[in-house]
Amino acid sequence: MAIREIKDEERGEIVHKVEEGLGKPFLTHQDDEKESENNESYLMVLFSTFVAVCGSFEFGSCVGYSSPTQSSIRQDLNLSLAEFSMFGSILTIGAMLGAVMSGKISDFSGRKGAMRTSACFCITGWLAVFFSKGALLLDVGRFFTGFGIGVFSYVVPVYIAEISPKNLRGGLTTLNQLMIVIGSSVSFLIGSLISWKTLALTGLAPCIVLLFGLCFIPESPRWLAKSGREKEFRVALQKLRGKDADITNEAEGIQVSIQALEILPQARIQDLVSKKYGRSVIIGVSLMVFQQFVGINGIGFYASETFVKAGFSSGKLGTIAIACIQVPITVLGTILIDKSGRRPLIMISAGGIFLGCILTGTSFLLKGQSLLLE
Repeated sequence: MAIREIKDEERGEIVHKVEEGLGKPFLTHQDDEKESENNESYLMVLFSTFVAVCGSFEFGSCVGYSSPTQSSIRQDLNLSLAEFSMFGSILTIGAMLGAVMSGKISDFSGRKGAMRTSACFCITGWLAVFFSKGALLLDVGRFFTGFGIGVFSYVVPVYIAEISPKNLRGGLTTLNQLMIVIGSSVSFLIGSLISWKTLALTGLAPCIVLLFGLCFIPESPRWLAKSGREKEFRVALQKLRGKDADITNEAEGIQVSIQALEILPQARIQDLVSKKYGRSVIIGVSLMVFQQFVGINGIGFYASETFVKAGFSSGKLGTIAIACIQVPITVLGTILIDKSGRRPLIMISAGGIFLGCILTGTSFLLKGQSLLLE
């Protein structure tokens, strides 16, 4: 009777031996136990990811807030169009500052500390919006929520990537963008049904869930190792992988990679424009810049009023339509991204945005000239 050796392809070690024969099953009882242990070890990773993506949901809630509330806020607080435009756009200024500072915050206080800081900024911002009686406090609250989501935009995907095993990392990191879209869509939907003050209070919910959940999830093992907290690093990694899992090799791999990064020479600004990296940097940065300049944030922030200007009796139908189409398209993109590649999806998206902008611009041009109004 032959003996078949099962190897771990990543480590190149023999991890199990199976006797091959007519009377032996392909999977032994020991294999079943290992599979059960793996499933159990994933529970903490999944729970930690769920807690983290509450920050992504909060991001979407903040982005989607201004659209369904535009007319009611302007009416209740007697805001001019310019004052509400400041309210809508100051979110991006706060987000920009939060994103710039997010790296320092997460390196100093840890990934959990950065998420906790972000949640506190968002809670403060939402309360300021709720109690506002004029433009000043409204803008301050919007700026605070912007700063909070700017930090979330960095720390959430980093935390998920650092706690996930290799076989789950790709799928779990895509949840960040999916939850942003879901948060925005939920704001569009329920914002069409409730008052702007009540909608501001609903923005507190994901922050509260996040703060509560942070009490039960481990810190990023990679950050703990980078900070020299060896004992806490191993405890956190063991908690994420399961109490019976062998973390020796993964722990050594994390420490080796951190040591390798530390001995590398410090990058300089000049390196970004060097012949070796210049082309890649220009392409990558240009994609991100032009993605923002297509005007998608303007559409999202002021979708309700845009539909009213287009001739709809109310902007609710338009915002609900956007909410209903965002989520399934994002899910489709998540499924296709590894199958069709990044470049084809970018090209298809750019083509769709181009067509949408042409149609929208043409329709408003014709409306302004009183042509083809029907």
